[in-house]
Amino acid sequence: MIYATGAEYLAASRKRVLMFGMSGLGKTYLSNLLRDAAPKDGGGWFHYSVDYRIGTRYMGEFIADNFKREAMKVPLLRELLMTDSVFIASNITFDNLAPLSTYLGKPGDPAKGGLPFAEYMQRQDQHRKAEIAAMLDTAHFMTRAEDIYGYRNFICDTSGSICEVVDPADPADPVLQQLTDTVLMVWIKGSDAHTQELVRRFDKAPKPMYYQPAFLHAMWQEYQASHGTTEETCDPDHFVRWTYARALAHRQPRYAAMAERGVTVTAEAVAAVKSPADFDALIAGAIDAKAART
Repeated sequence: MIYATGAEYLAASRKRVLMFGMSGLGKTYLSNLLRDAAPKDGGGWFHYSVDYRIGTRYMGEFIADNFKREAMKVPLLRELLMTDSVFIASNITFDNLAPLSTYLGKPGDPAKGGLPFAEYMQRQDQHRKAEIAAMLDTAHFMTRAEDIYGYRNFICDTSGSICEVVDPADPADPVLQQLTDTVLMVWIKGSDAHTQELVRRFDKAPKPMYYQPAFLHAMWQEYQASHGTTEETCDPDHFVRWTYARALAHRQPRYAAMAERGVTVTAEAVAAVKSPADFDALIAGAIDAKAART
């Protein structure tokens, strides 16, 4: 790890941290808290959102083109687009990633907004490549944040699917290798109660997500066999709800393996953080706790 002890982290002139774990456990909460806290004169924190980078730099054109395809089905909008009279683009922000989720879509019945499975998998692959590229941009943005804006402290807010695009068991995984060389990796670990709450939230508002191809193919085949559906009759929302709880179980050991390269904090501890000083104390404690175990 880039910090051997909690004291070394606290004394560092440049604090560089990456948060990972399931969406909804506090990664963006901590990143926003640190970004918004004064001062901004080199002592503040630069917030690098991987999802934002994916949706703007690497998948922005795919997203905008999808909007345009839909607009072309409307005669008035078609005419305006063909004459360059309107401009269509997504409005992704750190707190609103809906354009990216909408583009990823869900497979199944087209009458219910579903995509053909082959197209769905193509979009999944686009996301995989985009996420890897965005993760590898971390070191560049760390340098850029200080060089242009004067930020010495840096927090990387990763996508919940980071564990799907790396191989935690491979010591030479290029993404994890670069990350461990440049940032302190911190896993936000949820409890069984958090898992139940995440499932409840997802059931209420299911959203598209990225999954490993092998896992997704297995879920698709199992779902169709157990529910007696075909690609054309599958309810897209029901499929992603059914898959989500299984994805949580699939991801846990992958997150745990990634955490071997960094430290672990609990979602409860994250929720108790109210200031940059609280955050620093949490991270320093996690570093010392790991050192004590080893």
